[in-house]
Amino acid sequence: MNSSIKQLRPALSVLLGGLTLALAGSPALAHHPFAMPEGGQMTWLQGLLSGIGHPLLGPDHLLFLVAIALVSWERPRRWLLPMLALGLIGSGVAQVVPLSESLTPWAEAAVSLTLVLEGLVILGRLPLITLLPAIALHGYLLGGTIVGAEPSPLLAYGLGLLVAQGALLLAATSLSRELQDWLGERNRQLLAAVWIGIGSAFAWSILIP
Repeated sequence: MNSSIKQLRPALSVLLGGLTLALAGSPALAHHPFAMPEGGQMTWLQGLLSGIGHPLLGPDHLLFLVAIALVSWERPRRWLLPMLALGLIGSGVAQVVPLSESLTPWAEAAVSLTLVLEGLVILGRLPLITLLPAIALHGYLLGGTIVGAEPSPLLAYGLGLLVAQGALLLAATSLSRELQDWLGERNRQLLAAVWIGIGSAFAWSILIP
């Protein structure tokens, strides 16, 4: 048991860190990390750091990626590449079809509600494939922060997103079964309910100021 707990410490640390961000921050943090310039004013390095920082500093994005570990996949690692690809495709679509400013609060609320969808997937109330359009939506909103950038920082931003999201998804899918065995079904369902509550609270705070 002690060795299992040691192996799970990284995942548990991410879970606790995500919950701390969720309680201390707001979903808006996901879109302005490091107080950096956006769009055409970014340098290559700023684009890279921003790409890495957006999924990690945004509570809704971070919690969505972390909770992948709680999903009952038959072959967790098989979903890694499709999820990464759809996230990046969503970011690419944002460059071609940018989000209207008037729709931004609704889009941010929709991203927060993906935590609710994810909780329902964990509880077995929705199919696993529901997570694929959800992560594409996350990618779309993340990509919207660098619309209008030059090709160099844009590519660097995409690389940063790939690194950050890839690392989190790899950890979540790799430790999924061990984490769930250690938690037990009851605690897994309890965490799913927590995610549903956090997603609902985030969406409420965005739409009902």
